[in-house]
Amino acid sequence: MDKIYDVIIIGAGPAGLTAGLYAGRAGLETLIIEKDEEGGQISQTAEIENYPGSMEEESGYSLTERMSKQAGDFGAVIIKDTVKEISPEWEIKTIKCEKKDYMAKTVIIAAGTTPVNIGCPGEKELTGKGISYCATCDGAFFQDMDVYVVGGGNSAVEEAIYLTRYAKKVTVIHRREKLRAEKPIQKKAFANEKIGFMWNSVVKELKGDGFLEAIITENIISGEKTEIKADGEDSSIGLFVFIGSDPKTEIFAKHLKTERGYIVTNDDMETEIPGVYAAGDIRVKNLRQVITAAADGAIAAFCAAKYIESKI
Repeated sequence: MDKIYDVIIIGAGPAGLTAGLYAGRAGLETLIIEKDEEGGQISQTAEIENYPGSMEEESGYSLTERMSKQAGDFGAVIIKDTVKEISPEWEIKTIKCEKKDYMAKTVIIAAGTTPVNIGCPGEKELTGKGISYCATCDGAFFQDMDVYVVGGGNSAVEEAIYLTRYAKKVTVIHRREKLRAEKPIQKKAFANEKIGFMWNSVVKELKGDGFLEAIITENIISGEKTEIKADGEDSSIGLFVFIGSDPKTEIFAKHLKTERGYIVTNDDMETEIPGVYAAGDIRVKNLRQVITAAADGAIAAFCAAKYIESKI
């Protein structure tokens, strides 16, 4: 007979790793399934300032590395596989993956979100060739170059600040006339001499022969278009995109209620299916931060343990 876990957690970001820590510590046989790198999107964040107890110059990678070790120390097993389908309605849930199928008494969905693309001509062809969605992954490749960041929220402004370590100049392109980022982050950006801003502007087209060479922007008020090219001897420029995230709910939506793509839960992270929980950025919530993802994971694991106890 195939092994039946007490809990299977889909996703190894902060929500999934915290759920694994709490489930393992509660003595539950716990499996975490992650298709990419552990830590999810936060592993690509250059600096974490607002997670309680984080170390000085804490990166998303270092924080989630410690979370992963802690979950493992309490017995959670982390594997690499891609979830293709779930059958959550029965008392024993089945998770169908590329490599094999897994079964569990409870499931915690913590699959997170993926970056939103601009959706303009040239983006797909030039992604990885001057266009990036991860400053910590690719920032060093743009040493002494002009770099542009699309977005105005926390992620966009934080990554713009980080990119000043490498870039000659960083320009934030934002569709509004003021930033959406938190005030302390804005203050740091405005004080940085290497950061400039293009307000009320959107990217309409990206051009290049093998590497990004020009960005076409449009002022949404005047309709004026501007072609941005590399200055001086540089033949290329860099573009980093941080305009939001899409929840990874395609395979779950046919079983669970969603709003705008996000899974609906109650305060105990319960979905409408008994024994199935959602935690972290993938669920409907007002604040998506590492600390709220971790809290979701802890609550989901606690409630999963209570659910299993109720069945004994």
